[in-house]
Formats: sequence, C-alpha cells, structure tokens
Amino acid sequence: MSKDKQLINFNLSEIAEGAVQAKFAKEVQRVCENILDLNTDASKKRKITLTLTYVPNDQRNSVDVGVEAKSTLAPQVGTSTTMLLGRDMNTGFIAANELKSNVPGQTYIDVDDGKAKTDIGESVDEVESKEKVAEENIENSDKKQNIIDLQKNKA
Repeated sequence: MSKDKQLINFNLSEIAEGAVQAKFAKEVQRVCENILDLNTDASKKRKITLTLTYVPNDQRNSVDVGVEAKSTLAPQVGTSTTMLLGRDMNTGFIAANELKSNVPGQTYIDVDDGKAKTDIGESVDEVESKEKVAEENIENSDKKQNIIDLQKNKA
C-alpha cells in the first residue's frame, strides 16, 4: 500500500459541505468573546468539544454521522455591593439605595463628572438646594400662620 494514497477520505473541514468547520468556527468565536469579556476570570480554561456520533446501518456499508460542537466557557465572575436601607419617618415608606462612597454618610468625588456626591450618588449641590428650599418653605409657612407666642403676653 502506497503512503501517497489515503484510504479514509473524511476531512473535517470538508464533510457535510463544510458544516463541521462552520460549527467549530462558531465555537471558537464564542471562546474568544468569553476570553475578552472582562467579567470572566482570565485564568480559567475554556474548551471546545467536537463529538462525532457514528450510527451504521444493518449491512454495515453506510454510516450516518452526527456532529455536535460545544464549548465550555468561563463563568461570569460575581460582583457585590452594599445597599443602605431605612424607613422615611415622614411617610413610613421603606427607602433603599446603593452605597456609592464605601462609607455611610461620607461624600465622594464622582470620577465621571468631577462633582461631589452623597454616599448614595446624589449631587451634594442638589441635596443642599432641596434642603434650603424646604427650610424656606417652613419659614414662610410659619410667617403666614401669624403664630402668637402666649408666653410673651404673660410678662
């Protein structure tokens, strides 16, 4: 038998009109995307498995070949955060916000816009202006009510 002549002519890149190669290429694409995903562990191994299943007929002169390609990818890495939880004493509603500054009650500078933010990510300027408006509203409502101090009249 000559070494030049190949008895088994079953090239993976050519069988099923190139469908096996296409399946393999699709799984390589998935593996590459997974490797480039910053939310996965770079050091985890990825794997591609090609499974060829051979089912011969009763005469053993013909074989149906099924091809399956699958990849094993690195899972997404976990992430965590801290949530501040409390109850609004005026309304009774529960309030929850993500802690952005890493320390409850501490302000921080937001790197995206360079502004000072509260521990839950609200602009300090906006919070202070809301508080000022609320104080002014209280003062104005006290003036409108003409509150009489009865203790002053006793003297």
